[in-house]
Amino acid sequence: MFFPIALVLFVLGAINASFVGVIVARLNTGQSILVGRSRCDACGRVLSPFALVPIISYVASHACAQCCGARLSPLAPLTELFLGGLFMLAYAVLGLDPALPFMLLSISLILALVLYDLAHQILPSRLLAAFIAASAVTGYLLAPSLAAFSATLFPALLIAASLALIHFISGGRAMGFADAPLSFGLALLVGPAAFPGFVFSFWIGSLVGIIMLAQRPIGSRMGVEVPFAPFLAAGFLLAYFTQWNPFIFVAA
Repeated sequence: MFFPIALVLFVLGAINASFVGVIVARLNTGQSILVGRSRCDACGRVLSPFALVPIISYVASHACAQCCGARLSPLAPLTELFLGGLFMLAYAVLGLDPALPFMLLSISLILALVLYDLAHQILPSRLLAAFIAASAVTGYLLAPSLAAFSATLFPALLIAASLALIHFISGGRAMGFADAPLSFGLALLVGPAAFPGFVFSFWIGSLVGIIMLAQRPIGSRMGVEVPFAPFLAAGFLLAYFTQWNPFIFVAA
């Protein structure tokens, strides 16, 4: 019974990722998110239904737009594969728990926030508010008791306050202020895995930073601004799904 449900959730995740891409592309542009046909980014023609099939249309068209032959970005199929995989992973961890739909919603909103931050270096308040609300509901449903859920508020506030402090001390150069409420929502979502997720976020960010510095031309002094939201999302989700706690080495 596991595999049929997991397959359905993978397809649902891929379709949802496609819709998330529409949200990211149209939010704050004056376009309606729910109304209006999708168009080719290269030539502006309305896309056919076949061109909108997640993953399959990209592979079948050999990564080229049917309308004009323009080369397609691999970002859309990659995000569809990624979200589909996360939907399956969430089901593997939670099963058919009442919290599962809210977990899937929270993960979808995380993807929307990350993609929007990568595109515009900002986290929209509407998506942030929706994510925090969904995360709070998910965390509450997953907690064994109200007291256990209340206990997650302190680490969530502490993590958010630390990022807000970094923002103000650096004058906004090291961290955007919106990363603080994002981390608050992520901490509520993962519960006891909040502090490991926070540590993983900085580890992942440091590793990516080192790789980017190594690839920079020798003698170049030009800085590169990298949004921190993707690292926060990756760190907290890694901690939640693996339940790996780096603090056990300290305790030992």
